[in-house]
Amino acid sequence: MRQNRFFILFLLVASMSFACHAQSNSNDSKSPYKYKTASWDGIGKVYMGREISHIMGFAGKDWLERDSREAEEGVSLAIKNLPITPNSVVADIGAGSGYYSFRIAPLVSEGKVYAVDVQDAAVEYLNRRSQELGIENVIAVKGSSTSPNLPENAIDLAIFVDVYHELEFPEEMLQNLRKSLKSDGKILLIEYRGEDPSVPIKPLHKMTVRQAKKELEANGFELVENGQFLKIQHFLVFQKKEE
Repeated sequence: MRQNRFFILFLLVASMSFACHAQSNSNDSKSPYKYKTASWDGIGKVYMGREISHIMGFAGKDWLERDSREAEEGVSLAIKNLPITPNSVVADIGAGSGYYSFRIAPLVSEGKVYAVDVQDAAVEYLNRRSQELGIENVIAVKGSSTSPNLPENAIDLAIFVDVYHELEFPEEMLQNLRKSLKSDGKILLIEYRGEDPSVPIKPLHKMTVRQAKKELEANGFELVENGQFLKIQHFLVFQKKEE
C-alpha cells in the first residue's frame, strides 16, 4: 500500500512538473512552440498550428520493411524521381532500418548516403546492415533532436520519409540542416497526404501541402516541386530561398 501511495505521488509530481514546464514555455514569447493537452498520438507540443506526433520507435522496424510497402507506397517510383546524380551526397534523416538508404546507395555510386537517426538501436542496425550487404557508401550517423549532425555545405539532397511530422524541434532541425546543405541543396518531404481522410494513417502522422509550405518557408526554403505521382503520399521538394 505504501508503495502504491508513493507511485501515485510520483505521477502527480511528474504531471505537475510537465504542466509547469508547458505553461512556462507557452508563455515564452520568443519560443516558436506552444503547448496544449496532448492528443492521443501527439506530444502536446505545437509548431505553427500543428501538433507534433510521437516518434515511431525502432521497434517498428518490421513495419518499415513490410513486403507490401512497395505496392502501397510506390517506393521505386519515389526513388526514380529523386533529384540526384551518381555524385550526389544524400542525407536520409530518420533513416530507421535504412529502407530508403540502401536503395539509394547504388544510384550515388560516386557519392554517399548519410543515414541519420536519433535512436542508438537504429544506428547500430544500419552499421551492421551495411557490413552484411557490403555497401560502403552508406554512413550511419547519430543525430539529435535538434540537429542531423552532418558536415557543413556537404549535402545535395536531404530526405524525410514519413519523418518530418515527428521532429521534436523542427525549427532547430531545419536551421541546422540548412547549414549542411550546399548552396543548391534540396530537401524532400515524403509525407502521407493530410488532405485525404481516406489515407489509412493516424492524423498526426500525415501533413498537408499547405502546412509543409508554411513551416519550410518560415525557415528559408521554397517549394520547387510538388510531385503528384505517389499513391498516398506527397512528394515535396524544397530548396533554399535566395538571400
